[in-house]
Amino acid sequence: MTPRNFLIRGLLAGLIAGLLSFAVAYTVGEPQIDAAIKIEEAAAAHEAAHAENPPADGHTHEHDTDDGTVVSRDTQSTWGLATGTLAIGITLGGVAGLASAFAVGRIGRLRPSQSTALVALIGFASVNLVPFLKYPGTPPAVGNENTIASRTLEFFSMQAISVLAAIGAVLLARRLLDSLGTYRTILAASGAYLFVVILAGLLLPTVNEIGDFPGDILWSFRVANLLTIATMWAGIGVVLTGLVGRLYEREVSAAARRDLAASL
Repeated sequence: MTPRNFLIRGLLAGLIAGLLSFAVAYTVGEPQIDAAIKIEEAAAAHEAAHAENPPADGHTHEHDTDDGTVVSRDTQSTWGLATGTLAIGITLGGVAGLASAFAVGRIGRLRPSQSTALVALIGFASVNLVPFLKYPGTPPAVGNENTIASRTLEFFSMQAISVLAAIGAVLLARRLLDSLGTYRTILAASGAYLFVVILAGLLLPTVNEIGDFPGDILWSFRVANLLTIATMWAGIGVVLTGLVGRLYEREVSAAARRDLAASL
């Protein structure tokens, strides 16, 4: 039960979770992005029609790099999306694996598979769910270009506070477990975490830059975004928990055989 074994299994779990997330994002999320892009292009064409010097080639939703390379929308929605989900999945899986290795034997009397599942659940809630509730994702054509940097900083600030609060809640639970018992410890640690993130959510600025963007497309996009995130963490949690459980059973069997051999 070494950190290396947990890391390898976490990377594998992240790879599988990335593939699952890509399937969900492509089938559920990409249609909403396409709809948002059409709205963005229609608005840009309307502005160009009323401008004194409209662009000769119109507006296209493509990404131009500094060297003039153009990334087509088809590439963005396929290989680009797959690369992003796989990279994020592998990274999160590796971090979850190392965190699970650290948690073994340190969270009450939980078995390694149980503590691994708890790590994945805490990771989903603290890294993605709580920051999403304060600053949900927005599709193209939503938000002011001049506030991208500030909105990004606010999201990562909320994410950092949430993760640190989750770590603090776990450390608090370890200290209180023996004296309060499991039930009251869960209530105390959860209450402390909720107090911190709710206070942070109230103090951090609220972003309201939706404008006249269609509410149904915005809602569908955010549901798809959350579903993709949930799929990522569910994949990591289920696969990593299963792999850690098998590793633990193998190590227990090996230890039992060694003890039996030593007793002969």
